[in-house]
Amino acid sequence: MSPSLTGAVADLAADGVGSLFPNFGLRSVVETATGWFGLVIIFVYSFLIAFALPGVSEVVLLAPLDLGLSQNARYAVIILVSGVGKAVGSVFAFHIGQEAKNSGFIERKLRESRFGIMEWTEEKTLEIAQTWGYAGLAAALCVPTFPDTLSIYAFSVLEEDYVKFAVATFVGSVGRLLVTLVGVEALSTLF
Repeated sequence: MSPSLTGAVADLAADGVGSLFPNFGLRSVVETATGWFGLVIIFVYSFLIAFALPGVSEVVLLAPLDLGLSQNARYAVIILVSGVGKAVGSVFAFHIGQEAKNSGFIERKLRESRFGIMEWTEEKTLEIAQTWGYAGLAAALCVPTFPDTLSIYAFSVLEEDYVKFAVATFVGSVGRLLVTLVGVEALSTLF
């Protein structure tokens, strides 16, 4: 990766999509995470992004870590730790989705909405889930800047296998960060 890649990722997070979402003070903690404890911060942030925080997971790519690794190795470690954190968080979200599905409370409230949210979401999510299954979840999570929690919760209500759900989330999370790095690298070479 080029030396300007880190700057380009930082610009994307600061000027682009990163400013669209509240960071609850965690973004700056992630952006300055260093050392082995920085990996814990990346894991916790990715865990929280999977089930509770609105925001973008690409911010983890900005963590300096300073582990004595090459830039490529640093990105590989960040991507692996983030993927595992998001997979664990998705299992938590999956459990919440299963409980919500069983209680019917959320579904009842959404069906009562005058905006037809439930019908539209159900239709689109069912379309993707029936056509692509867990691969659809992984693909949806590969889209940079799209909130992870939306895809995770939508699929958690429809699916039932915790392990497949966690694997799909891991693959999608890793894919998303790789797509981001490749996209930023391509853009930085153009400009």
